[in-house]
Amino acid sequence: MIHTNRSFDPATIKLLIFDLDGTLIDSQLDLIHSINAVLWHFGKAELPSEVIATYVGDGAPMLVRRALGDPEDEKFVQEALNYFLAYYREHKLDNTRLYDGVREALASIRQSRNGQLRKMAVLSNKPVNPSRAIIEGLGLAEFFAQVYGGNSFPTKKPDPLGAQKLLEEMACLPRETVMVGDSSNDVLTGRNAGLCTVSVLSSQFSVLSSQFSVLSSQLLVAHGS
Repeated sequence: MIHTNRSFDPATIKLLIFDLDGTLIDSQLDLIHSINAVLWHFGKAELPSEVIATYVGDGAPMLVRRALGDPEDEKFVQEALNYFLAYYREHKLDNTRLYDGVREALASIRQSRNGQLRKMAVLSNKPVNPSRAIIEGLGLAEFFAQVYGGNSFPTKKPDPLGAQKLLEEMACLPRETVMVGDSSNDVLTGRNAGLCTVSVLSSQFSVLSSQFSVLSSQLLVAHGS
């Protein structure tokens, strides 16, 4: 199912900015295990997977805070965050995988009609070091000119600062750029930066590849449809 919105010409797109978790990779299980490791370490009851999944998307500090029940003790929150980051650093690739078709889709999308390769980057709310390590570990580094995370800038998505920095670095205009992601944060980031947006709703990323070169409208891509 594809819903069109604000129109753009794919032939004019020079830069694509991708979210990471839930867009390119399925990292949910490793995040769930890492949060429950934090809770166990600090003597708290573990949370169901489906509950933790609802806490993901706004960066590691917010994920940890939500899992702890938003305590007022900031020192405790910081200790828990440090434990989470250390644990996740060691376990970030235990179960994390690419969604089906991602590698092939990236290779296809990178090709433009004029023969010049499109530029691609990642803008995630996940901390930058694990973001880069996951991309490297899953063999995607060749596709991306830059990877930024939730601690790369003073603000996170949906603030447009990260997207604006990528526009500057890649020497691209907003009208030449598409933001691709799975959440409202990604759509809002694109809109706040004046970009076209594509929302990817599940795990058949190849749909985006097959449609990108022929559609002339902003897309909402429902995978598997």
